[in-house]
Amino acid sequence: MLRRLAAQRILELRQAFRQPQASRSFSTALNYHLDSPDNNPDLPWEFSGKNMEKVKEILSHYPSNYKQSAVIPLLDLAQQQHGGWLSVSAMNHVGKYHLLVCGTTPCMIRGSREIESALLSHLGVKRNEVTKDGLFSVGEMECMGSCVNAPMITVADYSSGSEGYTYNYYEDITPKRVVEIVEALRRGEKPPHGTQNANRINSGPEGGNTTLLGEPKPPPCRDLDAC
Repeated sequence: MLRRLAAQRILELRQAFRQPQASRSFSTALNYHLDSPDNNPDLPWEFSGKNMEKVKEILSHYPSNYKQSAVIPLLDLAQQQHGGWLSVSAMNHVGKYHLLVCGTTPCMIRGSREIESALLSHLGVKRNEVTKDGLFSVGEMECMGSCVNAPMITVADYSSGSEGYTYNYYEDITPKRVVEIVEALRRGEKPPHGTQNANRINSGPEGGNTTLLGEPKPPPCRDLDAC
């Protein structure tokens, strides 16, 4: 039985390497997951009652704003429960969507604490906790680099597995809009990322530009010293 499963897995890996994707690197191919009857994201997986007590004990070792640092011991516990190996469904148990709120000063001034409060209240979790349905977790990130579009969040989207993973920024967020984004993700939709202010284009001013409306005038000659 084990020999047959091993032979089947080797055949699947060979087929993955032969796929006509010239851009696929060797390391990417090694990380490529192939669903099988005993290892696919649709298989239900939960920590056992006994291990849930261990989960609480492990999490208690970390401060409230660094609970995500427990991921390695939690994966180790999941591996022990699963007979010495980690299934995709066990790894996905940490949540399909990781929501990160920017907590740096510009976003905080513009209302990031209200954004976080709206998320936590709507999802019924505390920071760094996972929702009961396993879909969402909420954390904080420092400076996402778009202060002009503050406040903002990032959504790490694992819903399509490692091959389809995306990391998207949602800017000019309001408490109402962040809840709408969460519900769109719950429905399997992909809300447009970037600025959520309909009166802005990217990081441009609200209402459009008032200066630099055309191409700038070029210098009178290439050699400025000779002009």
